[in-house]
Amino acid sequence: MYWIGYDIGSSSVKAALVSSADGSEIARVQQPKKEMPIDAPQPGWGEQDPDLWWEQVQLATRELLEKTGIKADAVKGIGISYQMHGLVVVDQDLKPLRPSIIWCDSRAVAAGEALLQKAGEAECRERLLNAPGNFTLSKLFWVRENQPELFKKIHKIMLPGDYIALRLSGRCTTTASGLSEGILWDFKEEQPAAWLMETAGIDPGLLPDIVPTFGPQSELDESGAEACGLKKGTPILYRAGDQPNNALSLDVMEPGEVAATGGTSGVVYAVTDRTQTREMNRVNNFAHVNHSAENPRIGKLLCINGTGIQYSWMQQQVSEDTDYAEMNQMAARIPVGSQGLRIFPFGNGAERMLSNILVGARISGLSFNTHKRDHLFRAALEGIAFSFVYGMEIMAADGVNLRKIRAGNDNLFRARPFAETVATLTGATIEMVATTGAVGAARAAAVAGGAFPSMTAATATDKVQLEYAPVPGKEPYQQAYAHWKNELNHILKTHTT
Repeated sequence: MYWIGYDIGSSSVKAALVSSADGSEIARVQQPKKEMPIDAPQPGWGEQDPDLWWEQVQLATRELLEKTGIKADAVKGIGISYQMHGLVVVDQDLKPLRPSIIWCDSRAVAAGEALLQKAGEAECRERLLNAPGNFTLSKLFWVRENQPELFKKIHKIMLPGDYIALRLSGRCTTTASGLSEGILWDFKEEQPAAWLMETAGIDPGLLPDIVPTFGPQSELDESGAEACGLKKGTPILYRAGDQPNNALSLDVMEPGEVAATGGTSGVVYAVTDRTQTREMNRVNNFAHVNHSAENPRIGKLLCINGTGIQYSWMQQQVSEDTDYAEMNQMAARIPVGSQGLRIFPFGNGAERMLSNILVGARISGLSFNTHKRDHLFRAALEGIAFSFVYGMEIMAADGVNLRKIRAGNDNLFRARPFAETVATLTGATIEMVATTGAVGAARAAAVAGGAFPSMTAATATDKVQLEYAPVPGKEPYQQAYAHWKNELNHILKTHTT
């Protein structure tokens, strides 16, 4: 028996098959082979057609089955991971009314601030563990205020993973963990935050039916099965946003455990059992995949939008003929601090870590006589690492223990200058495990389907591939970070004034 997992990203859709025997990965594919486009009708906006994701799911599934020779009836269940915070709105026929406003879109910052003022900071802190921010509900509030005729046609709202489940099954559903990432979940009442929707002038009836994060959610209907080459009736057993799912993939499930990722964006995700927070703006608090009222599991999430996308930009614009491994080697030849060159990787929308300020990416201290490509690569990696450290300081002040971090096999964590900078400045040991979100989603479906008793059992075949510890002689790192942080604080001060 096999289990299939999808990871619906903004760059691509990945699909993986794992075995019921030991949870090992059988095969993995990606569609499209190059990145999907993100439309930006205005600066700071980001939109994608939801049916573009669905097309890639179909292509990836058929490629996966053809590549492995596995028959459709051998696939016993489906798990879905997806890009968080996106808004999909559909009409009575369950067709999208507009492109999805995705995670990196900044247009709803002001709408979120207005909603916070309407709802009250104390109420949001106690019941939501977050400010409305630039999340799904705020994006819907923006549609209500700016596209009123379209808003009137909305039958249901969904997250990106909900839409893929809809296309597979014909059923419109969501989860409590998904609603929490949209700031639509009341942790005090353990139910949808209908009061907040009503405060925003939005009918709570727009929410889909709620199904368990783990467990039977729906089954493939004839249309979904035929489109993907799967068997009608195959159950969808798991669904979660990409960062909670990334933590699950690394078996980060219990209080005190921390996961990190360095994809298009950079994320630190720490699990706690505390349903209180001092930070509800710069760090966000979501229901983890195993959260329940009886056993709270809150994922404290720090997100930096402009991380991997900056390194990708650097490769494409500065050295298109150089791959990431070569860039990492070139960066490693440059001393800590990049000889005064500093890069601030904040060019991918408003940064929640910076209180939703849109500061843009910046290069500072560039000397035409000193700095070469190698310096640019080192400074890019250091700027991303310093951003992680800056955010981790905020998390530490909110009670997060950062002594040990688990990370997936991302390029950024394969870059020694990046990983050693983070480890040395935080004092944390970083373990890298070769797994992916699609594999994690497939394993989660297997757990929900009864093939394994826990994620620990499902991930037993995973091994630590690399480990980074703080390096001796941390003074150069501390000095370089202090200069970077001082300049960032100056940027923030001049920007906000």
